[in-house]
Amino acid sequence: MRSAQQILADSAVIAVVGASRDPAKAAYRVPAEMQRYGWRIIPVNPIADELFGEPVYRSLADIPHPVDLVDVFRPAEDAVDVVREAVAIGAPAVWLQLGIVSPPARRIAEEAGVDYVENRCLIVERAAAGLTRAN
Repeated sequence: MRSAQQILADSAVIAVVGASRDPAKAAYRVPAEMQRYGWRIIPVNPIADELFGEPVYRSLADIPHPVDLVDVFRPAEDAVDVVREAVAIGAPAVWLQLGIVSPPARRIAEEAGVDYVENRCLIVERAAAGLTRAN
């Protein structure tokens, strides 16, 4: 299993499940900052049409290209379904944001050989490692 920082270093395209339209929420601020540092953000949200200058998809299965990382901004009880979707699309890694922990989701990811991080923030890990994808 790769470390959280190695997952970020290896990822270029991040699907964000639960991306928010509200700039006051972490589910907006975190992906926006990751995009500012060079990652391509693919928002997944059931009601928005465009976020971060990208089209919004209703589910991971609707994304027409591979993603390197699935970042989750959904309650812990939704994590199992999101991890199952991530496994189904062949995502190599899943990341549950700060405050989200799901032992059953972790088991599903581990059994599928998918790298898994929970209860950690993308932007904190990015900053700690000094990572950027910007040119």
